[in-house]
Amino acid sequence: MVPPVRDHIPVVVQGSGRRGRRAGLAGVLWAAGELAVTVGAVVLLLVVHQMWWTNRQALAGAREEVRALERGWEEPERLAPPAAEADTEADAEVDAEADAGPEPDPGASVAPSATGPGPSPSAPGGAAPPAGRAPARDQSYAVLRIPRLGLVVPVAQGIDKKAVLDKGYAGHYPGTAQPGEEGNFALAGHRNTHGEPFRYLNRLRAGDEVTVDLRGQRYTYVVGRILPETTERDMGVVAPVPRSAVKPGYGYSEPGAYITLTTCTPEYTSKYRLVVWGTLKRWSR
Repeated sequence: MVPPVRDHIPVVVQGSGRRGRRAGLAGVLWAAGELAVTVGAVVLLLVVHQMWWTNRQALAGAREEVRALERGWEEPERLAPPAAEADTEADAEVDAEADAGPEPDPGASVAPSATGPGPSPSAPGGAAPPAGRAPARDQSYAVLRIPRLGLVVPVAQGIDKKAVLDKGYAGHYPGTAQPGEEGNFALAGHRNTHGEPFRYLNRLRAGDEVTVDLRGQRYTYVVGRILPETTERDMGVVAPVPRSAVKPGYGYSEPGAYITLTTCTPEYTSKYRLVVWGTLKRWSR
């Protein structure tokens, strides 16, 4: 007997669609995880570069710049012009002697010279020698030393971030006084990254000494006042007579020879400014 022919009934497998969706979701999560790990690694490398490598580079460069400045100061300055120029200038001087007036009286009073140590600027009639010609923009020309912090760092003209501050230098605010001059010798420096020369500026206390060396001259300032926090636009702190425009209780009211050190605060931010002021105590050769 021939068995009856039955219609073919397709079998439906339950759950295959769900497994496919799960596999697709797992793939998306895996890709997202890989992306997160990659982004994290890139961020970590950027942090390492910013916090470690820039410090290492800037510190090495700043130290070498200090050595270069000091080597240059040991070399004698060229005071006399070359022979050809000297002859030309001598001829001009001979021609000009006929119109020249009488020579000054050797006993007459003259401006203070830079030939040796003088009285303290705080003493009546005391004055420091001039710092010399203003340096070119972004040029390093002095060395700042803060014994309490173990800091030795070059000072350059200007506060341009890339050309000065990111090199680990202290930058001189344009328009403020030069070392030893009456007025305010104002400096800025990074607190974090790029050598962070002013990282521990908050550790300074009244009475600490800060010295500034130039060729043949040293100016010593003594810390007098500290402004823990002010806004970044408080330009009163670098005025000739420094006084905070935001917190008028901080600063000075009498003319003098001042130094101002500014940096960002709190650490790892640039929201506010920390300010340290000092007054010129003495100068020497």
